[in-house]
Amino acid sequence: MTSCVFIFATISFAWLQPPTSVGAKITPQMKNTIPIPNPLQEKIRAAAPGDTINVAAGVYRGELVIDKPIKLVGQGRPTLDGGGNGDIVTITAPGVELRGFRVSGTGIDLDKENCAIRVKAPHTTIEDNFLEDVLFGIDLKESPDSVIRGNHIGGKALDIARRGDGLRLWRADRTLVEGNEIHDGRDAILWYSSGVIVRNNKSHHCRYGFHLMFSNGVTIEQNDLFDNSVGVYFMYSSKLKLIGNRMLRNRGPSGYGLGLKETDDYLIKGNIFVGNCVGIYIDGSPFATPNSGLLTENTFAANDIGVTFLPSVKGNHLWANSFIDNFEQVSILGRGELTGNEFDREERGNFWSDYPGYDRDGDGVGEANYESRLLFENLTAREPSLRLFMFSPVHQAVDFVARAVPAVRPEPKFTDYYPLIEPPVKHGVDLATAAPRAMAALSASLLSLALGVLAIVFAGPVRDALRDRAHFRARAIGGIA
Repeated sequence: MTSCVFIFATISFAWLQPPTSVGAKITPQMKNTIPIPNPLQEKIRAAAPGDTINVAAGVYRGELVIDKPIKLVGQGRPTLDGGGNGDIVTITAPGVELRGFRVSGTGIDLDKENCAIRVKAPHTTIEDNFLEDVLFGIDLKESPDSVIRGNHIGGKALDIARRGDGLRLWRADRTLVEGNEIHDGRDAILWYSSGVIVRNNKSHHCRYGFHLMFSNGVTIEQNDLFDNSVGVYFMYSSKLKLIGNRMLRNRGPSGYGLGLKETDDYLIKGNIFVGNCVGIYIDGSPFATPNSGLLTENTFAANDIGVTFLPSVKGNHLWANSFIDNFEQVSILGRGELTGNEFDREERGNFWSDYPGYDRDGDGVGEANYESRLLFENLTAREPSLRLFMFSPVHQAVDFVARAVPAVRPEPKFTDYYPLIEPPVKHGVDLATAAPRAMAALSASLLSLALGVLAIVFAGPVRDALRDRAHFRARAIGGIA
């Protein structure tokens, strides 16, 4: 009986204790349950609108709410630490600036979308912050005319399906996203946000580098998007510009450098697509504005496929692009021809590394048309698994038969009437470093071809040697005279 009373008293005493004080150790079981007041919150309460609060180096734990137009500037990279619990910074007033902090340790609740920096007001500047171990990075909701510049945003060490978005804009018109690095997150999304400029950013090891939906008048320029599943995806938007970007080794389940779905009035110019599964994937674009898809001065090199069209796609104009050593330069996902799409403008077409023609008059344009009508490409379009035999003796033999017997040659998928003899724009891409997987696949295919040739060359001597050896063994055991 005495033991029971003692145990009951101990439990009651523990239950009546006050909450954990600031600075006490937080156990894993207590995370996401106990809010911690941030010591900077009192300074924000005491500040007047327009004040600048300089924050000394150190660690400041707990959630922070900025509800008046002030500047919060870190000196020596102070840390705002969420302790693995909920959000870290929430901005609810317009005209706030947050600069020079390390922000770390959000919660992991996808339902609550635990976020490092959540913005709910316009004219906000988030600059030169280092975010790590965060579920969602920077989230702007109804926050137009904001600036997101020079931030490093790294996600949590979770499976990609359980991560949050590194950057998210929702109804954040005319926002500038510049000079940021986003990695190991899910997506960077721009939804219902028009007039946005995305410039000089890096995105890698994410699912979507940048994903646009219902966002018009967006410019994406001079960004590096590599080792993602998809570099950029345009959906249900118009008046878009993709200029001077580098899409390298985007090889996830989709593996697109750029995807276009039901998009209108777009300019794709001066970009580099190297080592992707597909350089550009085009579905239903242009959608409502005829002949408004412009693709020029881009380089497609060492991709599995340079550009993929769905059969019903019309209204794209491709000229002055370079298609260099893609396993398949242009493909159609299904039967049909690319009627309604043009591969030249003002008697200037595109450069094709597999073009067999010549330039007799020295005007830079080949004398014969470039036609995509290789039998092996036609077969791989129907059965993609046949790409296993790319550059092998099987590949060479199929196309040799198609050239020798015109009756089996497929109809051309498209025709470039003015193929260029030299690449119109030399981007100087080192294929060995920009597309190592593609180059490795090419090397393996060339090795397969070499082994095939060696097998043919040495088949006779090897066969003779084996026959002589069998004959000698038979004589040794008395099988033959």
